[in-house]
Amino acid sequence: MPKAAYHLIHPDTRSTSVVFASPHSGRDYPQSFQNTTLLSPLEIRSSEDAYVDKLFDIAPRFGAPFLRAGAPRAFLDLNRACDELDPAVIEDVRRAAHNPRIASGLGVIPRVVAQGRSIYRGKLPLSVARHRIDTYWRPYHDMLQTLLDQSQTRFGEAILIDCHSMPTEALDNAVTHNRKRPDIVLGDRYGAAAAPRVVDQVEQALQKAGLNVVRNMPFAGAYIAQHYGRPSRKQHVIQIEIDRALYLDEKHVEPSPDFEAFKSLLQGVIADISLIGSTGELPLAAE
Repeated sequence: MPKAAYHLIHPDTRSTSVVFASPHSGRDYPQSFQNTTLLSPLEIRSSEDAYVDKLFDIAPRFGAPFLRAGAPRAFLDLNRACDELDPAVIEDVRRAAHNPRIASGLGVIPRVVAQGRSIYRGKLPLSVARHRIDTYWRPYHDMLQTLLDQSQTRFGEAILIDCHSMPTEALDNAVTHNRKRPDIVLGDRYGAAAAPRVVDQVEQALQKAGLNVVRNMPFAGAYIAQHYGRPSRKQHVIQIEIDRALYLDEKHVEPSPDFEAFKSLLQGVIADISLIGSTGELPLAAE
């Protein structure tokens, strides 16, 4: 089993209502899990937001906590509801109303990874699914809610930046011949998960860094944005999807030669986003 449900880095001083989180960058693949899968160690990583945690781990320097998953996405998807159980991969689960995520094999216990490749040889017992949810899903979400509650208490507002990456191929069908390919897709569930002023400021921080940004297409936000996004209660969620081609060797699932340069670029973005919910001055983003 993965060693930890989550990893949390606290800032020395909490100075912003912004929380950064990465639910899909876990890469602790225990041998017991690999023994149950049809996939190679490289194939099973294809749905992972590989090294997104390394891109955002600078956030505590700017007064914001950073939460990242311990368990990998192929093992348990933290951006799904805990009851999004797939009867095609879990025993004794009743088929419920149509859910497109479950139908595509991407429930809380995923059936497939990228390109529809099956993870398991057969079905998992329901007890296994429940154990994963109780051991990894609930602690991660309990901590995420705690961090947002702390923001509300200290700053009167909470802003969650939900950090993800997207396969380059995922953008192929979303780009028309007369539009520039986006570097970043911001998801706010078409305004339901965050107030426009917050989304505007996040978009401006990214554009200031020279990144091409679009909203909600093809990724508007999934469970985390839907569940935690409550702008009427001053709790905002913005999902950030980064084109993996900017920093990752997708074939080998390793940082590309551009990784450090892109991370340096993001440092200024993270500093600017942190300032959105800041009550004081932060350190300079870069020399």
